[in-house]
Amino acid sequence: MSEPLYSTDLLLVDAARRHAGYARLRDAGPVHPIVLQSGETGWLVTGFETARVALTDLRLQGRTATVGNGRRMPEDLRRAMNSHMLNVGPPDHTRLRKLVSAAFTRRRMEQMRPRVQELTDDLLDALDTSGPVDLITGLALPLPVQVLTDLFGIPAEDSAEFHALTSALTSGSLPLGRLTVAATAMLDYVRPLLDRKRREPRPDLLSALVAVHDGEDRLTEDELTSMVFLLLTAGHETTVNLIGNGLLTLLSTPDELARLRADRGLLPRAVEELMRLESPVQIALRYATEPVELGGVAIPAGATVLVSLLAANRDPGRFDEPDEVRLDRAGNAQLAFGYGYHHCIGAPLARLEAVVAIGTVLDRFPRLRLARPAASLDWRPSPVMHGVHELPVLC
Repeated sequence: MSEPLYSTDLLLVDAARRHAGYARLRDAGPVHPIVLQSGETGWLVTGFETARVALTDLRLQGRTATVGNGRRMPEDLRRAMNSHMLNVGPPDHTRLRKLVSAAFTRRRMEQMRPRVQELTDDLLDALDTSGPVDLITGLALPLPVQVLTDLFGIPAEDSAEFHALTSALTSGSLPLGRLTVAATAMLDYVRPLLDRKRREPRPDLLSALVAVHDGEDRLTEDELTSMVFLLLTAGHETTVNLIGNGLLTLLSTPDELARLRADRGLLPRAVEELMRLESPVQIALRYATEPVELGGVAIPAGATVLVSLLAANRDPGRFDEPDEVRLDRAGNAQLAFGYGYHHCIGAPLARLEAVVAIGTVLDRFPRLRLARPAASLDWRPSPVMHGVHELPVLC
């Protein structure tokens, strides 16, 4: 295993080829060398148990939501975008998560349910169902954007700009110059917005984060802007994929779809199974701060480790018939939201949005079906995210 056998091109293809490539790798072992975009050697983790170990090993520092990873972005931009809790371990992670948890409470998330339902109903009301409808642009994309607009207290008219910026910053394929422009534009918007929240606080999440920043046990300015970027990205791009991938999977498995229609009580468990099969985040990035052994493979200090949540969630060593859709699957402790101390803080809100959105679509459209074969759909060429560009359906 002295020479890498694979490149990150594996991460940029459509879903079918991603799953097939990951299956071949898993059959050969849980950890593999891979050529990174920088030309350096990284290590790709595909096995479930090894992935859980990698996600909790303190010698592996987080890099999942790192803008400009491995590229020479200006240092001031790098700090302002990447000084958040996914990129550090304890004790800094413990401090940051505690501070953010004070604003991002489960109670605050559950209070969003009526608003999530209202937004879902409004979006579905606006669809022109006389012909094919794209459920990504019609529902899966605008719903989490509007939920975050409410949650953060961001003007609704700015939602399109936010999607364009977060898509650019998470694409992994922009030239450095355009990436730097997008990061600068994001910060040029966020910083004045935070200043307004400081002058005129409201009962929203950004005002709460500003209060944490200004408190005694505080977030630094870079930590504050980085946390805003992280929560916008994690709460937006991942939820788009969760809803879109989930609906696509259901529409591709008519028997399971009919089963869910007949027993709506399956919906919460169904969402867990749908996110296991097509995890909205494909890769969690880690950086080895010292030599570490994973799955019997020696990882050198300084190496980049790519933990494939997508591959781990289809590991036959953990899940019985992992490529099959089983909406009532028991013991479905999958890794779509991460694991351990880096488990997604916004998971309750993402689950809520998926349950409401998918359930309401099924209620509204009893004859819902794909307008094009699933195999013809385009998947985003992202090394981190995992989702379709569009989901055309007939209602």
